[in-house]
Amino acid sequence: MVNDPDGGALARNAVEEIEQGGGKAFLAACDIAKPEQVEKMVKEVLRRYNRLDILINNAGISSDATTVNFDLEKWDNILRINLNGAFYCSKYCLPSMIENKWGRIINISSVVGQIGVIGTPAYTASKAALIGFTKTLAKEVAKKGITVNCLALGYFQGGGLLNSVPSKMAEQIMDQIPIGRWGIPEDVTGLLNYLVSDSAAYITGQTMHVNGGIYM
Repeated sequence: MVNDPDGGALARNAVEEIEQGGGKAFLAACDIAKPEQVEKMVKEVLRRYNRLDILINNAGISSDATTVNFDLEKWDNILRINLNGAFYCSKYCLPSMIENKWGRIINISSVVGQIGVIGTPAYTASKAALIGFTKTLAKEVAKKGITVNCLALGYFQGGGLLNSVPSKMAEQIMDQIPIGRWGIPEDVTGLLNYLVSDSAAYITGQTMHVNGGIYM
């Protein structure tokens, strides 16, 4: 299942790519900041497939301003999507995982939540909170066959975080990355495939740093 609040072209393309590869997929237009929509989305997944095994909480938005100048409505919206959304999705997906005694939840955080970046108070707070949420949830469900882990991503080529950075600042960031390049999707997909497999059954509550060495 692919989720997109607007049902946009990128999400439709993802569904088509999965289907062309021989898989089954459908697009759910759901605003994860609204718990009633999340509950409805999960019910539709269960109606179609009878079970739900893997959840990747990867929604994230940001807005740039220092704390003293930060818009209150934007603060609330970022926290609703980045943090509350992960909580709602986890809450409504867990019953099926618990029933089947197997599940994988992966929360996508950010290096920004680990080091802090001027002008991103809401985004930083939401991504740091995901790391703490991961630890607590992992302990709650560890004996139910469910693992919960977190990926703290660095700066990725084409990513929204990098797109909002001025070119001069991007050069300064690059100078701090020991590997010397921006991340690419393949840097994440292999780790995701491993963490959702049976081979990773003894790994839970962990935050994996996928950042080229900018934070260790």
